[in-house]
Amino acid sequence: MKLFWSKRFVRDFKRLIRQNPSLHFSVETTLENLSQNCFDPSLKTHKLKGDLEGCWSCSIDYSNRIIFEIVNDPNSNERGINLLTLGSHDQVY
Repeated sequence: MKLFWSKRFVRDFKRLIRQNPSLHFSVETTLENLSQNCFDPSLKTHKLKGDLEGCWSCSIDYSNRIIFEIVNDPNSNERGINLLTLGSHDQVY
């Protein structure tokens, strides 16, 4: 699936990598796995409830998550992934 990077995701990505450069490879690997199969068991993808209902979360590592939603690409009418934010568990929830 195609990945769409929101402005907030880009900002949060830059902040996370600036604070912890060693996470760069893990984030890129997670994004590649997400685009190949967003329900791969290694990602621990799960549906969210409450204020984030309609969104999904997957794990980068033990303490960091990516929040995303599955959308239809308006140009090609194919399914895509809109990346909303990433960060520690406490930051994204």
